[in-house]
Amino acid sequence: MRHYETIYILNPNLPEEEYREAINKFNSLIDKQKGVIIKTKEWGKQRLAYDIKKFNYGSYVLIDFCAEPGLTAGHERDLKLDDRVLKYQTVKLEDKADPQELILKEKETEKKAAAEEDQGLEKEPETPDQKTVTDSEVKNGVSATEQQT
Repeated sequence: MRHYETIYILNPNLPEEEYREAINKFNSLIDKQKGVIIKTKEWGKQRLAYDIKKFNYGSYVLIDFCAEPGLTAGHERDLKLDDRVLKYQTVKLEDKADPQELILKEKETEKKAAAEEDQGLEKEPETPDQKTVTDSEVKNGVSATEQQT
C-alpha cells in the first residue's frame, strides 16, 4: 500500500452537523475502497492566503491514510464534486508503507505528547553550544565571542 496525505478546506459557514457529515463522508469513502485511515486532524477555521470562492476563511482537515494507487483518483473526484469543499490536495508520502506500523507510530506520538503536556514540559533546556547572542554583545555585526578570537 502507498501512504498518502490529503488536506482539504471546507466552507467555514457550514453548520456543525454538516461539517461532521462531510468529514465522515470522505473518511468512509476511503474505508469503502479498502484504504486504511491513520489519522484525521481538524485544524479548525483559518484565514486563507487569498479568497477562494469568495471566502477568506476555511475549515482545514487533514487525512493521513494508506491505500492502493487507484483510490486517490476517485477520492479527489469526490472532493471536487462536493460543493462544501473549497480546495483540496493529495500528496504521496511513501510508495510502500505498512498501515499497522504507521498507526502504532501515531499512537506512540500521541502518548508522548499527552505525557509531555501532563508534565508541563515546554522545550528542552539550551545547551552551552546554543548560546544566544544579545544585541549588547554584538558590535558592528560581529559577536563578542567572535571578536575575542
